[in-house]
Amino acid sequence: MSESNPVSILPEPLLDLLTQYLQQQVTPTIKIDPAQLAYRWVGGHTGHLEPLAVNLFLSLEDLHGIDTQKAKLVQNTRQFLKGYPANHVLMTGTRGAGKSSLIRALLQAYHAEGLRVIEIARDDLLVLDKIRAAINALPADSQCRYVVYCDDLAFNGQDESYRTLKSVLDGSLDSEQDKLLVYATSNRRHLLPQLMKDNVNIYNGQTDEVNPYETIDETVSLSDRFGLWLSFYPMNQQTYLQIVQHYLAIQQGQAAANSENANKELAEDIRTNALRWASERGGRSGRVAYQFSRYWIGQAQLQAADNLL
Repeated sequence: MSESNPVSILPEPLLDLLTQYLQQQVTPTIKIDPAQLAYRWVGGHTGHLEPLAVNLFLSLEDLHGIDTQKAKLVQNTRQFLKGYPANHVLMTGTRGAGKSSLIRALLQAYHAEGLRVIEIARDDLLVLDKIRAAINALPADSQCRYVVYCDDLAFNGQDESYRTLKSVLDGSLDSEQDKLLVYATSNRRHLLPQLMKDNVNIYNGQTDEVNPYETIDETVSLSDRFGLWLSFYPMNQQTYLQIVQHYLAIQQGQAAANSENANKELAEDIRTNALRWASERGGRSGRVAYQFSRYWIGQAQLQAADNLL
């Protein structure tokens, strides 16, 4: 009696489900073109790297009020591009302070020197090892180096994908990570939630763990793997108004450095409206200043067009 193929005796619907499941568990081969400046991972676990059409209008000089953070990030990136030791970077702090803008400005400044960016969402970190393998598989003479950028990075207590990130940040036996760094932004410094009940349980002896302090250590172990921490803080009124003035000059098609009004104070009506705009948005930041400049210039242009009718 001949042996039958066990797969062939499965019912057709079950076979279809099995095939679909196996396809969902396999990540397609990842290929990277060094000529492409930026990619974004899309499609979840079985997704792909999608090339991005990069707009290089934002420069490092456009970012004000974060000079210390900018200088440290530029230095770290230049070390990386030169092949010198450099660190993974975690940028934390107030929203709209310029964390993600710094990444775009870095690409504008250093893409000619080989800087490339791969954007990946927190939920897709499980493919990070495969991306690293694709980078390591690039030709030996490739001068490109990749920053894997993860925006708004944070995890809940049940999310296990952070362990993949820990592995990449620590490096591995087959890679010294000379072509890949992780730059992440987060509003939470330790990335994993730290719960008061963890401390209370330890002090009151209400935990079932033999080594309860290891729970506390685990919550900070991920952020500790970033060698460079950059903190961003709410800006003062003077800095906010300076940024408003800078973006207004750009929106008006002027070079701020050559503008006659570059070193003068804003007109009183612009100043008043800019401060009111920030108050309504709940705080001052570079993002809020940029949004106000677009509102102010846009309404002026619309009014001028209406007057011509």
